[in-house]
Amino acid sequence: MLSKSHSIGWILVLLITTLGFSQSNEVSSSEALVTKTNHGTLIKHPNLSSQYIDARTIEVFLPTGYSDTSTPYGVLYVHDGQNVFNAKTADVRLDWGLDEVLDSLLQANVIKNTLVVAIWNNGAKRFSEYMPKAPVVATENPEARKALLQKTGYDKLYSDEYLKFIITELKPFIDSTYNTATAPKHTAIMGASMGGLISLHALTTYPHIFGAAACLSTHWPVPFLGNAYINTLTNTLPDPTTHTLYFDYGTLSLDAQYEPYQLRVNEILKINGYKEGVDFISKKFEGASHNIQSWNARIHIPIEFILKK
Repeated sequence: MLSKSHSIGWILVLLITTLGFSQSNEVSSSEALVTKTNHGTLIKHPNLSSQYIDARTIEVFLPTGYSDTSTPYGVLYVHDGQNVFNAKTADVRLDWGLDEVLDSLLQANVIKNTLVVAIWNNGAKRFSEYMPKAPVVATENPEARKALLQKTGYDKLYSDEYLKFIITELKPFIDSTYNTATAPKHTAIMGASMGGLISLHALTTYPHIFGAAACLSTHWPVPFLGNAYINTLTNTLPDPTTHTLYFDYGTLSLDAQYEPYQLRVNEILKINGYKEGVDFISKKFEGASHNIQSWNARIHIPIEFILKK
């Protein structure tokens, strides 16, 4: 089993055996790559297996000051993990810079002690894993299935399985391996575009697990979903006194489509008791586009809000 000592000053390889969890759920990885950076320690678990979804890489960022004997750290789960820390693996050779931002905000003492778990996407199945199955029209409509097949090569959605992986396999792995605080108020989830959509869906589906979600440039106008999914929020949003939501969008490229959808979401939030600026934030960024460059420029804003002390 992976050692719980991460005060390592050089790059090394640790061999990890299969890790078992409650309810016989387990994930396994052949090796973990541990790298010391200027901002903390980055641990890469390649080819992590699952009984629900295809194997994938997971990266864990431990900020400066983390130790196994300190007060437990909260956990932020982030989708599209290859774009989060490393420009070499990112889609456009620019990453979100989340390790630098998190470390800077921690040093400034404006956010809670938090480590980050970056979940790499699965390429061709990304859309199918990130698109919520609700409502029924989006999953059982023959035209929707045909469109999904044409777009992704698959006519099935895997979002339920993807969330089961996170909840029943990955989270137990993280909580048993690292020094974490496990309550919802210490557990957040974040993503951009379709990653924003699945982050919201994770919080509404598992409100007893996640206390906060940050949804950047949420891709609301998915064919056969769009307003149909937004309308389900009236009955699925969790208690605003115990949950926090962040939304934003730009005004260029795909983001130019999002404002009417987001305004509708904002109204539903308010009807359900969410107070803007307190329980949720919805921001519009003039001139921002639907890309990593734009998210990199503003990533500190959602981090400050959902991880605030």
